[in-house]
Formats: sequence, C-alpha cells, structure tokens
Amino acid sequence: MSNVSLPIGGRSFVVSCAEGEESHIEMLGRMLDDRARKMGGAPNEARMLLVVALMLADELHELHKQAPPPTDPAKPSAAASPVDERTVARINLLAERLEKLGLALEHGPAKA
Repeated sequence: MSNVSLPIGGRSFVVSCAEGEESHIEMLGRMLDDRARKMGGAPNEARMLLVVALMLADELHELHKQAPPPTDPAKPSAAASPVDERTVARINLLAERLEKLGLALEHGPAKA
C-alpha cells in the first residue's frame, strides 16, 4: 500500500492506495480539486466534499442519460458495438473508484 497526498479545495488529504495506482489517484484528486475550486469556498471539509461528490454524480448521471439503452444479451443487436460496452464498463469502473476515494476521504487512510 502507498499513501498519496491530495490537495483538494485548499486542504490536504492523505489516502492509501494499491502500489502502482498513485498516479491515477492523483489524477482523480486533481479532478476533485478542479471542481472544488469551481464551487468556491465551503465552510467545512464535509460540506465541500459533499458538493464535489454531487457535481460528479450529476456528470455521471448525464453520461448515463446519453448512453444508448442497454441491450438484452440474449438478443444480440447489430446496433450494439464493443465500444459502447467498453464505455459503459469504464464509466462503472470510474464510479466505483470515485466511491472508494470518497470513502477514503471520509474515513481517513486507515479505511482506504
């Protein structure tokens, strides 16, 4: 396990991650910091992280609305393509990672 320091909204958070995931976690931290800076100051860390999480959840929701409707795997469709499936899988993976990062930020490095 590695520890990564993430500056988000003018505050620093240390989170644990698997070896080799440091640069990815840092990139996610920059995404969170960008959104925290866009929203301006927040009275406390919990409020700031809540608003940033809501902003990301809204973006994810919009991506899901734009995605093509799911197809029945029992009935392959000519319109379904591997790119669409990979995109959906990547979005789900990012959502899981964001959820884990949010839990790590909420509970500290011991729970990451």
